[in-house]
Amino acid sequence: MANSKEAKARIKINKLLEESGWRFEDDKNGKANIQLEAGVKFNELDEDLENAVTSDGRRGAIDFLLLDKDGRALVVVEAKKEAIDPLSAKEQARNYARNAGARFVILSNGNIHYFWDTKHGNPDTISRFPTQNSITQYEKYTPNPAELARTEVNENYIISTQVPAFATDPSFQDESNRVEFLRTNNLKQLRPYQVQAIKALQESANTGNQRFLFEMATGTGKTLISAAVIKLFLKSGNAKRILFLVDRLELEDQAQKAFVHYLGKDFRSVIYKENRDSWANASIVVSTIQTFLAGDRYKKEFSPTDFELVISDEAHRSIGGNSRAVFEYFVGYKLGLTATPKNYLRGFDAEGSDSQREYERRLLIDTYKTFGCEPGNPTFSYDLDQGSKDGYLIKPTLVDARTNITTELLSEEGYAVHTLTESGETIDETFNERHYERKIFNEETNIAMCKALIDNGIYDPVAKQLGVDLFGKTIVFAVSQKHAARLTNILNKIAFEKWPEQYSESNFAMQVSSQVASAQQMTINFANNRLGGQTNNPEGYDSSKTRVAVTVGMMTTGYDCQDLLNIALMRPVFSPTDFVQIKGRGTRKWTFEYNDYENDSIIEQKEKFKFFDFFATCEYFEEDFNYDEKIKLPPIHVTPPTGPGGDGPIGNPPPEPPKGPIDLATTDELATLSETPEGVIMRIDREGFKRAVEEDVLGNEKLKNMWQNGDTEEAEDFAKKEIFDRPKYFLNLDKIKKIFGVDRRITVKEFLQVAFGDKETFEMKDDLLESEWEKFMEVNPVDQAHYAPVKMFFKAYVTDEKVREIVTSRQIGRFSTESSFHFDEYQQLNGYKTIVPQYVRDYAYHLTNL
Repeated sequence: MANSKEAKARIKINKLLEESGWRFEDDKNGKANIQLEAGVKFNELDEDLENAVTSDGRRGAIDFLLLDKDGRALVVVEAKKEAIDPLSAKEQARNYARNAGARFVILSNGNIHYFWDTKHGNPDTISRFPTQNSITQYEKYTPNPAELARTEVNENYIISTQVPAFATDPSFQDESNRVEFLRTNNLKQLRPYQVQAIKALQESANTGNQRFLFEMATGTGKTLISAAVIKLFLKSGNAKRILFLVDRLELEDQAQKAFVHYLGKDFRSVIYKENRDSWANASIVVSTIQTFLAGDRYKKEFSPTDFELVISDEAHRSIGGNSRAVFEYFVGYKLGLTATPKNYLRGFDAEGSDSQREYERRLLIDTYKTFGCEPGNPTFSYDLDQGSKDGYLIKPTLVDARTNITTELLSEEGYAVHTLTESGETIDETFNERHYERKIFNEETNIAMCKALIDNGIYDPVAKQLGVDLFGKTIVFAVSQKHAARLTNILNKIAFEKWPEQYSESNFAMQVSSQVASAQQMTINFANNRLGGQTNNPEGYDSSKTRVAVTVGMMTTGYDCQDLLNIALMRPVFSPTDFVQIKGRGTRKWTFEYNDYENDSIIEQKEKFKFFDFFATCEYFEEDFNYDEKIKLPPIHVTPPTGPGGDGPIGNPPPEPPKGPIDLATTDELATLSETPEGVIMRIDREGFKRAVEEDVLGNEKLKNMWQNGDTEEAEDFAKKEIFDRPKYFLNLDKIKKIFGVDRRITVKEFLQVAFGDKETFEMKDDLLESEWEKFMEVNPVDQAHYAPVKMFFKAYVTDEKVREIVTSRQIGRFSTESSFHFDEYQQLNGYKTIVPQYVRDYAYHLTNL
């Protein structure tokens, strides 16, 4: 009698084969292309899979041999019982495939299935069997990691596709004209870090890895890098067709236009939903995750072997939940791109209470695992701090603005409301920032925030030169759809009062959220300076009439609007992932241009952007958020946070059932407003540096042994060559100075002393000078009468190169006009005029480089 479990497995495998177009017998679609093991008939397949006996008496597993259109062996399918892991038959199947002359193997127990290219890599899980056409096409592809690794990629890698003869063009050869040549032809060279990212992928692939993760700050050109990676795989023969997945419609359109622009001369790129009948003829297929998920289209219309490389844009989002099923459906190489925070939540506890941060941790770990990386250890990393240091990005100027009500909402006591009901009952309730706009509505608070934004935001620099008040393009993040509508109305009223002739049509601000018709197109129009039409003041200036887009969650991840000058958080945010994404919208550089044919053209560079924070979000992530908290995974039933375009505050748990908004009759006004120096480094950015030290320095056993054995010079040399300025973290002394706020130069030795705990922290310049002054006093005691001028001269001589030059040249009169130390003070030094310089030259000259 047949074993029921084995028969069930067989039925499932048969069905999977038939669903993918494989035929046991000839029919109207063609000849049979499944060959059973010799001597086994189709109607005997209900027998015990492990003990079936062939006609010649052999005992062994029953194989399916899948054939191509010419009857040639293509795939060996090794079937196992449901209770057996099909991977256990890997070597057995390898032998079958070798003997049959088939390159591919499918291992299955009816529930779990693996596809394996025996010439390359390891078995990959699949949820559907590949079709004959797909596997035949896939057979023409033979991965060659060595070729991938040795292909030269330089700054002109993309340009060589756009303009093949660029190198011989006189305008390119002339360095003085090269920038104009690139600009005129709309060409982009790869930046150094972009080349380094691709080289990191090449190195990883050469070691056998098939999955890669790039963690790169918003504005670092991930689409351009993607184009270079796509060209690399296609040109080197490591892919014939590539799938580029995004999670939003506007990103789909952006990616398609970019790939056509960068690679269109060599490769055809299509958006899948617009080319459902011809996508297979393209080299690059762009699609949203949602398109593939709709009706399980990815299973019904695609085979697992249809793409040799899948790239997931904003990987932290497009591999979460059901989206991951799409990503994992296809076999082959995988690349993830993300600008999310690195592995900030380091602790892990599998039991206990749930929370939003716990859920986010789970998603972050999944991101790293999906791309074959250890948690927090991507293939390549490039953060905002390094990007701004290299001159490619702009750090935010933080504006902490709080009204009376939001100040109380943010306090430990919260905001207390005393309400008298119609029945005469008194109700006292206390609210905090998480209740704002969900349970509280106060029009005065919204007005105060909007006025603060308009009064303190950055205005368009070109219009300013022309004497026109044109508010800088701005995104406002609201709590909900309803809140977005209110804020939009308030902003338009303020604009009408301030500029009645220019904004009489109520289009200064527009709500751009999921409930608004054509919202996706509105995001594109805002980026392209066409939302609300083109501004008529200044006349002919290429900028949109609508200056403020009010959204909830649509314009966070991946939205590209380089000329943004203001971002306003008019809601609390509790997720570090979403906070960094929102903050990153303004970091891109931009050139504002205006062609005035009567006078000279005006060109202004975007030098900063303001990040308005009305709910102390920055303070929360700077002081209150516990980056090292041990957290626990949520139970399976936890609902993910609100997705793109949702109504809830990003990162909040699902809201409680509404009890009806409390309409507060009290007034509200701006209570405090403070602005940080531009280019501030936030703690959320410093945490990435902390990880770099933990992994690259403390975690490097060779360096650790050198230091602990007292080989400090060898350790310094090793750190300079092997640790500093490497592609992964770009750890360097300038970054360390900024992180610790050190006001002087530091050395590698000092950094290692701090890193390994030999010093608590870096001394400030004045601390070092004070310490050296005390040493000087031990050798050269100074009496009270001369103490002040000698100490001033000592510090001036150490720190001021001009003071040293004046003393050396003996042009003492210059002290009256040219230095930080005055002639009158010099006259009070007596014998110390020579003692101090001699001491510094002999014992403290190293301090002159501070």
